[in-house]
Amino acid sequence: MPFAEVNGTTLHYRFDGPGQGPVVMLSNALASDLTMWEFQVPALVEAGYRVLRYDSRGHGHSAVPEGPYSIELLTADAVGLMDGLGLEKIHFCGLSKGGMIGQMLGSQYGDRLISLTLSSTAAYMAPKEIWDERIKTVRKGGMAVVVDATLDRWFTKAGQTHLASSVEKVRRVILNTPVKGFCACCAAIRDMDQRETIRAVLTPTLVMVGEHDSGTPVSAAEHIHQGITSSALTIIPDAAHFVHMEQSSIFNHALLEFIKVNAGL
Repeated sequence: MPFAEVNGTTLHYRFDGPGQGPVVMLSNALASDLTMWEFQVPALVEAGYRVLRYDSRGHGHSAVPEGPYSIELLTADAVGLMDGLGLEKIHFCGLSKGGMIGQMLGSQYGDRLISLTLSSTAAYMAPKEIWDERIKTVRKGGMAVVVDATLDRWFTKAGQTHLASSVEKVRRVILNTPVKGFCACCAAIRDMDQRETIRAVLTPTLVMVGEHDSGTPVSAAEHIHQGITSSALTIIPDAAHFVHMEQSSIFNHALLEFIKVNAGL
């Protein structure tokens, strides 16, 4: 199990695919880990890409430093991991919290990106009181208090039925997420505001969102699309927040076509 000392913490990461392929870096959502990308890795590897997944700080097998965290800090982690692994330029794909990191990468480190994919995410999450309440609830009762509501936001009812085994895996990951890491990342999301800074993103960008995403709705994706002049928007039907799992074939096709076109392959 590989680890990297990055930006004052320890990050767990994993490579899949050919050693010399173009690198696609995948960044996980809140209360998830690198296993959330299990439906994307085979498709990317088959297409010749080298896939880099990692657990963001406070999640999975990565260290759980004291919080609160910030999107700036989480972005510095991603850049630090790239530096530590000797990766000059990458394709970056982030979902939810990972997409918030992606937005900041695009606005501050665009020279390190070949392409940028932002899925199921937002540039701003209001009101702050929701996040304060969520932090308070989890600190008191643990992750079990929020797991059912989280799954209902992440998957449609139909998705929970036809992806029952995968949803159960996601449930276990949510329950195993360290409370301290979850709350520290909640604070990062609560305090984020990238509504203006995303206008600095020049990297070719694909914005994807599920039709029924209630957490980061279509309107949030449209705002990002309007703010990033180099972006395209794809709304995927019959999916909620975890669109990459619920409609993996559509998601994978869109992602692969986008990074292929923007790599000149």
